[in-house]
Amino acid sequence: MMRKNLHLIYILGIALLLMGCGADQAIKKGDKYYALGEYFDAAAQYKKAYAQTPVKERKLRGQRALKMADCYRRINYTQRAIAAYRNALRYGQQDSLTQLYLGQQLLKAGSYKEAIKVYGDMLVDSVASQSPAFAKILAQNGLRSAQQAPIWKQEGSRYTVKRENIFNSRRAEYSPVLGGDDFDRLYFTSTRNEATGDELSGITGTKNGDIFLSQKDEQGKWQRPQVIDSELNSTDDEGACCLTPDGHTMYLTICKTDNDYPRYAKIGSSRRSDAAWSKPQEVQLTRDTLSLFAHPAVSPDGKWLYFVSDMPGGMGGKDIWRVRLSESNMGGVENLGAPINTPGDELFPTFRPNGDLYFSSNGHEGMGGLDIFIAKPNAFGWQLEHPGFPLNSQGDDFGMTFEGMLNKGFFSSNRGDAHGWDHIYSFENPEIIQTVKGWVYEQEGYELPQAIVYLVGNDGTNLKLSVKGDGSFTQQIKPHVDYVLLGTCAGYLNHKEELRVEPVEDSEEYVLQFPLASITAPVLIDNIFYDFDRATLRPESTEALDKLVVLLNENPHVAIELAAHCDYKGSEEYNIRLSQRRAEAVVNYLISKGIAKNRLAPKGYGKGSPKKIRKKLTEKYPFLKENDVLTEEYVRTFTPEEQEICNQLNRRTEFKVTSTTYGMFDKEGRLIESSVRN
Repeated sequence: MMRKNLHLIYILGIALLLMGCGADQAIKKGDKYYALGEYFDAAAQYKKAYAQTPVKERKLRGQRALKMADCYRRINYTQRAIAAYRNALRYGQQDSLTQLYLGQQLLKAGSYKEAIKVYGDMLVDSVASQSPAFAKILAQNGLRSAQQAPIWKQEGSRYTVKRENIFNSRRAEYSPVLGGDDFDRLYFTSTRNEATGDELSGITGTKNGDIFLSQKDEQGKWQRPQVIDSELNSTDDEGACCLTPDGHTMYLTICKTDNDYPRYAKIGSSRRSDAAWSKPQEVQLTRDTLSLFAHPAVSPDGKWLYFVSDMPGGMGGKDIWRVRLSESNMGGVENLGAPINTPGDELFPTFRPNGDLYFSSNGHEGMGGLDIFIAKPNAFGWQLEHPGFPLNSQGDDFGMTFEGMLNKGFFSSNRGDAHGWDHIYSFENPEIIQTVKGWVYEQEGYELPQAIVYLVGNDGTNLKLSVKGDGSFTQQIKPHVDYVLLGTCAGYLNHKEELRVEPVEDSEEYVLQFPLASITAPVLIDNIFYDFDRATLRPESTEALDKLVVLLNENPHVAIELAAHCDYKGSEEYNIRLSQRRAEAVVNYLISKGIAKNRLAPKGYGKGSPKKIRKKLTEKYPFLKENDVLTEEYVRTFTPEEQEICNQLNRRTEFKVTSTTYGMFDKEGRLIESSVRN
């Protein structure tokens, strides 16, 4: 019997020894994964080691529980993190950071009463005096958060929030970005099964993220997302992205795989050409290679790139920084400082087009996890607002994108997901917003995406607005303000519009057109009518001619030739005389409206200069081709109906710019000073 007992003791000892060796091996593997940032894989090893650690080894068991808890916290396994932190405390890991992180996880779980107790215990004098300064600040904010969150939830707000399942999968989707001239494209990151590659990430346990795209159909309905099939995505991790105001450049977070070294997120840029995105090129913001750089956002004026980093010089954790963008290189980096950054983490900056900065933080007072905050610029820096519930929740809320100037769009949140995976939600906050939308385009031609619009208001507003690819721009405006808008583009005359904004009870958008006349090509004066076979201007011609008067007044240094043309009917001599008289009739009208005679040169071409077809006109008349010249011989090849259309096109009145320096120089050729001011 004694020999049997000794045998059992021997077997038990061997088993305990093997368990200890197995636990040590698991810890070594876990530590390696942890050093590489592969927290999902590290957590599995630490869990294995914890399970194989005898209960009587309390200190070792507590240390291993703490390692496991830290990994669960980082991969958003909130309930597992809470259990692991509680075990760490139970086995003697009574340091302030363990209590701080447990309190944060309880906030994230919505266990506000328990969070209040944990933070309260941490902030008693005996413990607080031994806590790092940043931990005490975060604990104080956490305590106030746990006290305030139920009140925010009860009060609610004007925001409405809805989970948008058309975009979501059984994995993670986050950081949506609206694009396209009509906001009909939604870019976002997802770790769903359709992402590139076959391997699972050691960081999250899912596939590496790719940039996906959803588009609206002709009925305005969002379609199922598709992975962007270009060099934009790879088997590595492509994360949170943003677009420049013109939509031609994408900045995104990239994280390359390396089995031997830690992976630090970097920012890359991709250019869009012919609807395809190029392979991302790393953007070097600093020479720091041991810090992360992530979550890019471009300011509405396109001058600054905002981003997140944990590089030295910040306020603790991850901070929001910015760097000036230029064509040649990046300017010096700047930390946004207080009140935006805290000892906690500030992440996912994004801009509303009105200049408000939205970001997420776990360092300010919030409802739990990452809360969305609004930083409004003012004369003293930034003024912070917490938008309350339901935009914010007990989970992580982040990654805003806006549908133009409206306070509606999409964001991401892991609220209600047991795995801690993020999903895309829509939001709307009904506001009375007044905007002006305009299109800048060439008369008789297409949009001018290289145009610039200057907007000046009598409230001191003075803005320089770039236009989108379709030649449009949108800008928020204020009631009780008079605005002047000037559309400009190299090679074209300016066009001015004036707008008086009155208060309204519902959101309103004012729409303006900026047709720019070419300096190098003849410009049709549409809707000019003469009495039959005569040079007398008919009354319905005055509207078009009055617009020409305005154009000449807006461009005081321009001189023009007024050209009248006829079709091929009648003799050449007769048509020249008739067209000359008609051109002179137009000039006389302009002179009667105050335009200087020596700025105007009438010219009758008869039928000697038939119209040359421009591409835009082929859309209206498909039987014509670009660069066709409507000579008599060519016109007679068409049907009678088509011939009449061609004859109407030939019977036209145009103007052509002959000088852009009228009145700028004196007789000796010296620049007149007043012309500089004009």
